[in-house]
Amino acid sequence: MKIKETKVSVKNAYERILFQIEKDENLPTIVFFGGIHGNEKAGVKALEHLHDTLDISLFNGNVYGILGNLKALAKDQRYLEEDLNRLWTKAKIEHILSKTKHNTEELQLQELFQVLQKILMKHKGPIYFIDLHTTSSQSLPFITINDALINREFSKLFPVPIVLGIEEYLEGALLSYINTLGYVSIGFESGQHNDLRSVENNIAFMYLAMVYAGILDEESVDVKTHLKTLKLASEDADRFYEIIHLQKISANDNFKMHNGFKSFQPITKGTPVAHFNNTEIHSDYNGNMFMPLYQNKGNEGFFIIKPIKPFFLKLSSLLRRIKTDSLLAYLPGVSWVNKQEGILQVNLKVAKFFAKPLFHLLGYRNREITSTHLRLNNRERVAKTKIYKREPWY
Repeated sequence: MKIKETKVSVKNAYERILFQIEKDENLPTIVFFGGIHGNEKAGVKALEHLHDTLDISLFNGNVYGILGNLKALAKDQRYLEEDLNRLWTKAKIEHILSKTKHNTEELQLQELFQVLQKILMKHKGPIYFIDLHTTSSQSLPFITINDALINREFSKLFPVPIVLGIEEYLEGALLSYINTLGYVSIGFESGQHNDLRSVENNIAFMYLAMVYAGILDEESVDVKTHLKTLKLASEDADRFYEIIHLQKISANDNFKMHNGFKSFQPITKGTPVAHFNNTEIHSDYNGNMFMPLYQNKGNEGFFIIKPIKPFFLKLSSLLRRIKTDSLLAYLPGVSWVNKQEGILQVNLKVAKFFAKPLFHLLGYRNREITSTHLRLNNRERVAKTKIYKREPWY
């Protein structure tokens, strides 16, 4: 599908809910977010295209197109005062909702939170949340997910790379919060910010997502063309990766990536990658470069990822389905914080004796470190698997 070759326009005002199609509360629902970062317009452009071309009579479910940081979108900036996609933890949300004075992004969160609550209260069928993003560097289109089996299974339908473990490195992402509520939630990074192909990739992804969710029939959508669009863009790199390193930076740091890096580019240990506070830093790993930072705002300089062998994906799926993680609390130094929500704590004195991949196999990711304990969260125990079990993709 070709889009008119013009840059995404910067509007003076955006509507929070760009469109909504409501058929029946028991039918599948899909929620698309665009513009959570205000300089990432490809998702907004794709949603506008979908809005302009919708044939409501073809839909067998409910669809929402929701825009994120309206103020930052109007100014074409990632954010104005604070990254909106780093505020979505339960503690931060409760704090923001209890305050009387708010900054720009806190007000945006309040409005989005109200929209989200209304959608969750209204719809009883399976719900899918998809957040559309782009990157500052050149990149293949890819999916990022919190490592829950329902996310894995739905993501596998798309012919693009899938990156696991983002929740272990980024705190407060919108989709991580939605994952704590138990729903399928997927981040789709469609390419570089101002690349027209990023819009086309988003459109292809959205149509396929609506077909896979059962909201559109295959006969009403050119599935082959959309699959071809994503296959060509992703160069058939449709395998799973895991994040193994993040270079964190702050607003006070002087950070500059070396030119020419792009996501999924192979990288070897010792390769010079950036200048950080007037010191050249090198990769400590063999792997693949991931989301190198080529913009002014952002707290993640770059990630390193590596492929995951299919054997370990199958093993982890088996171990999780039979709830092997119930045995972890019998290990020394490991105890439940909240078994229902899948939260463990591990004494730091003994944590070094447990291999990190063991916890990853069972679905546990590091989310919080205190002075004495490591806190691990599991998405399987909160996942609303029952509402997706009858879906064809499950």
